[in-house]
Amino acid sequence: MSSAIYFKPLYMERVWGGRGLEEKLNRPLPNEKVIGESWEVVDRPEAQSIVEGGAYHGLSIHDLMQQCGAEIMGPEYAASRPFPILVKWLDCQERLSLQVHPPAGVAEKLQGEPKTENWYVADCEEDADILAGLKQGVTRESFEEALNNNELEPLVHKTTAKPGDSLFVWSGRIHAIGGGNFILEIQQNSDTTFRVYDWNRVGLDGKPRDLHVKESLESIEFEDFEPKLLRDTQSGDTLADCNEFRIRKERISGNPPLEFADSTEPVLISIVSGTLFVTGEEFREFQTGDTFLVPYTGNIEVSSANGAVVLITDHFA
Repeated sequence: MSSAIYFKPLYMERVWGGRGLEEKLNRPLPNEKVIGESWEVVDRPEAQSIVEGGAYHGLSIHDLMQQCGAEIMGPEYAASRPFPILVKWLDCQERLSLQVHPPAGVAEKLQGEPKTENWYVADCEEDADILAGLKQGVTRESFEEALNNNELEPLVHKTTAKPGDSLFVWSGRIHAIGGGNFILEIQQNSDTTFRVYDWNRVGLDGKPRDLHVKESLESIEFEDFEPKLLRDTQSGDTLADCNEFRIRKERISGNPPLEFADSTEPVLISIVSGTLFVTGEEFREFQTGDTFLVPYTGNIEVSSANGAVVLITDHFA
């Protein structure tokens, strides 16, 4: 299996979303839907990526892992294990809820899954912001008091976003993405989110969305103060390196091409700008926004005529 594997995106309606994926990624969206997320790679019971093109066209990622897990992920990979990474685009037309994902130590008790993730700001409006972590000196007691008084926002650390910024959001870090951000999120395969505050907003059904205050308070790391964005990231920079994955930023050109041959692990390549040409058993062209999987047994070359910026995710098998 030496070809790149590409999956058909799954579009998710979100109250804070819009139609930005049409403009940013030149993709047709479901009519009259407010689309906030495009799931590029996902292996969950409620959401399955489907292979598009190639020898495995039409196969779900779950069936692909069961049938070809050793060839794709490596000889030690258990066929029953879901694909461990979820990749999605976020079109944040409005601010997301103030939320937290449970750390591994409390996730099971709260009937959830830990979720460590990384955000890459592919584009944003001039005044877009990101909220992450607490302001210096905030305590659990002052946080709860502010929450009860509907005065929580001033206690959360806020930073103005710029294209190319990156932020590592580990489980336990309180966060909210501000409106006007267009973000590539690479994360653990989890969909557990506890909302602690939702700006008095109603959902798509016109009713207030559920909050998870008790679970949030058990999950928030109350000594996580004023984290900094990675800014002015360059080709070759490592954006995140943790137990769950590693993410590197690279600029791909035509000479020399980037080679993936005799690899010791699978790799995900996400294009944040430009066009990529992939040569292996077959020639394929990928555009801005696409993510594809290079198998453990992959033998391909990746190049770009005019230069492309990609995020390379590995160390997840």
